[in-house]
Amino acid sequence: MSSTAPLPEPLLELRGINKSFGAVHVLHDVDFAVYPGQVTALVGDNGAGKSTLVKTIAGIHAAESGQRYFDGRPVQIDGPRDASALGIEVVYQDLALCDNLDIVENMFLGREELKGVVLDEHTMEARARQTLASLSVRTVKSVRQSVSSLSGGQRQTVAIAKSVLWNSKVVLLDEPTAALGVAQTKQVLELVRRLADQGLGVVLISHNMVDVFEVADRITALYLGRVAADVAAADVTHSQVVELITAGRSGDLGLTSTTTIA
Repeated sequence: MSSTAPLPEPLLELRGINKSFGAVHVLHDVDFAVYPGQVTALVGDNGAGKSTLVKTIAGIHAAESGQRYFDGRPVQIDGPRDASALGIEVVYQDLALCDNLDIVENMFLGREELKGVVLDEHTMEARARQTLASLSVRTVKSVRQSVSSLSGGQRQTVAIAKSVLWNSKVVLLDEPTAALGVAQTKQVLELVRRLADQGLGVVLISHNMVDVFEVADRITALYLGRVAADVAAADVTHSQVVELITAGRSGDLGLTSTTTIA
């Protein structure tokens, strides 16, 4: 997307989010937005606040202050069920898949379809196939494969497909390519792009700048719990983003010296 194109209304918007753990102030007045049809890369060094921000969005952590908006209206997210009900899904780095179950059983785990008092296997299998097909996933031979038999890239694909099975609007992906080889990384990044192309708002949390510039429309850089910059990917270079991550500033872009020490 061109950096000069006007931004659509955000699907998810956070304004002035603050979060502390005891005496440690982790998030400082964070503003963050996720747009439909776009991939927003959330980048930052270890300890910058990325995981805390994601868990605040997901309802795992409660913010001390700030407002959250979804589809333009203010919302209260008091737990993961509230986030899921809005259409927010998170795919964490550990994927939360059960090796002893097949793909269908994993995709519907905890949300099984019933026919009377028994599992509606036919409906679940059909929906699993439909979801994978809608994402143009061709690397999985059968939806009845055990997850233990899948490669790392296939597991990531299943976890992502599971997240969009429930009419989600915003999907947050935590380091989805961290443990993958080159070919599998390419497959997952193509899937990430397809999610956005279908109108979802996608957040990609990653340390890999090559991956970020491959798929991201926007980049939000965190530095010591503050937003150093929120920019179109086309408007910054790899080296500028690295400077924002490591120093909170790159040339005229980023935090001022008084902000970073406040």
